[in-house]
Amino acid sequence: MATILVTGGTGTLGRQVVDRLRTDEHNVRVLSRSSQPYAVDLRDDDSRGLDEALKGVDVIVHCASSPRGGDDRAAAHLVEAAVRARIPHLVHISIVGVDRLPLNYHRTKRIVERVVEDSGLGWTILRTTQFHDHVLRMLEGATKLPVAALLPAQVSLQPIGSAEVASWVADLATRPPAGRVPDLGGPEIRTVRELADAYLRATGHKRRVVAMPLFGKAYAGYRQGHQLTPERAVGKETFEDFLATRKL
Repeated sequence: MATILVTGGTGTLGRQVVDRLRTDEHNVRVLSRSSQPYAVDLRDDDSRGLDEALKGVDVIVHCASSPRGGDDRAAAHLVEAAVRARIPHLVHISIVGVDRLPLNYHRTKRIVERVVEDSGLGWTILRTTQFHDHVLRMLEGATKLPVAALLPAQVSLQPIGSAEVASWVADLATRPPAGRVPDLGGPEIRTVRELADAYLRATGHKRRVVAMPLFGKAYAGYRQGHQLTPERAVGKETFEDFLATRKL
């Protein structure tokens, strides 16, 4: 079986990729800032720990990401070390719309894609829509106000189960490099209002949902659906299915 290193292997997606690969009896190394014996901060210029982690590795699955920034720096360090180690295959998980939505986080994720594409390594990139987990966190934040939930008007999302994405990523890691593979989207395109209503029903919270029009190029991109992939609605778990498994 292959030796596979998963960056961000303790995160929402990464830990599920690790579990799936170990179930399939692969030798898996978990790399994160605090995971021993491969505790590495990819943003750090010191490459000694990373070089050690990559010894004997056949495939890298790059799930590590931080909303605090630095993903481009981390990817550059990872790719440099992977080239030194002559890793045959790097699998990277990205986001639908990174090349069309003018958000700083998305711009950085597109830079990361280019770093992988230009690395000279064998590579696979999979873009997915938003995880149910991320939509839940957004709605939890929006409903903290005691009376109303303030949400963007005329915006739809296509959430997908992170466990389903993990299965796809694990499968790609066991196959030859495939370049940019088809996007992966959730089973339903739902307005943010519909998702909020589902969340409120599941929690029993009483809130008035207020749809607020926003401004700017990013909001326009969301209204145009750049975050969606309707032709790739291949996920199975709906948002209601996901909520039914959570303690809310």
